[in-house]
Amino acid sequence: MGKALRWSEKWFHRGLWLVAFVFAWFLVGLGSTVVGDLPQVEQQRTLDDFLDPQRAPQVRQTIEFAQRAAREAQDTLDQAQLRHQAAQANHRAARDTFGNWLNTRNATQRPEQDPELIERTRQLDGYRQNERDALAAVEAQQQAALNARQAQQRAQAELQEMQEAARQSYESAQRAQELRVFLYRLALTLPLLVVAGWLFAKQRKSTYWPFVWGFIFFALFAFFVELVPYLPSYGGYVRYIVGIVLTVIGGRYAIQALQRYLERQQQAEALPDRQRRQELDYDLAQTRLAKGVCPGCERAVDLKDPKNDFCPHCGMGLHNRCGACQARKSAFARYCYSCGEPARATPEAAAGSVPA
Repeated sequence: MGKALRWSEKWFHRGLWLVAFVFAWFLVGLGSTVVGDLPQVEQQRTLDDFLDPQRAPQVRQTIEFAQRAAREAQDTLDQAQLRHQAAQANHRAARDTFGNWLNTRNATQRPEQDPELIERTRQLDGYRQNERDALAAVEAQQQAALNARQAQQRAQAELQEMQEAARQSYESAQRAQELRVFLYRLALTLPLLVVAGWLFAKQRKSTYWPFVWGFIFFALFAFFVELVPYLPSYGGYVRYIVGIVLTVIGGRYAIQALQRYLERQQQAEALPDRQRRQELDYDLAQTRLAKGVCPGCERAVDLKDPKNDFCPHCGMGLHNRCGACQARKSAFARYCYSCGEPARATPEAAAGSVPA
């Protein structure tokens, strides 16, 4: 059709297609916003909603208390370990000092130093006792930290068991919610697709066809892009079933359209040649001729052959002679290219024979 249209008409046509795409773009944006907000009509439920409403808070509180006790016990244990290390250092230093002093006394053998020996021994015992007390404090805090960790582990195990018991109910409710949201989307997009089908069948060649095609693009996008990704899975059964249904519907429509087209072609080819050419759209005929096919049956024809005046497949006249200047011209031309007179065939050409 591009070669048959006027230059300005081509650009107007392209501008109208731009209007169709811009209109579709705005509709797609609006539809995406609406479809994206549809899940908000359903309350989002979590796994906690299916736990025991009385026992679950108690278990979580137990876990929280155990975690706090474990942190406090660990902090106290760190302090106790530092004190134990200090007591060990003091004990070692006192023991080393006492050993050096004892070696010196043994060397001098001075009896007047016996009271000092007793005092130093008593001090060393005190350091040893301090070390034992610090070690006992460390062991006590280690036991407290162990008890807190074990209490936390028991509470977490109990909470996990409750979650596993509630998971099946949660997943069932989630699937039901996904199905409801999908049905909401389907209730919104399916009527759009039906309206788009009606517009395609009845209004795609009307005066306001850019808006018709824009709405058709929007409906297709809303159905196949906005809706199909949200199909519930259920192991893939729903997706495959929906795919089969859409394929059957589309294939049935294509088969019926092909049969109707072939029937129309057979009926058209049975009509007289002049009537067929009169009923054929001018732009459509020019488009088919530009493609090198017969405007009537759409089969390939060598239009450059000067002897090829009729389609060898359906018998439609492709060339005739101008009634004014006898120039050979296209049978679908409105004016003679040679003399410019309105196209009218010679009586011989109108009867179906073209003079040599």
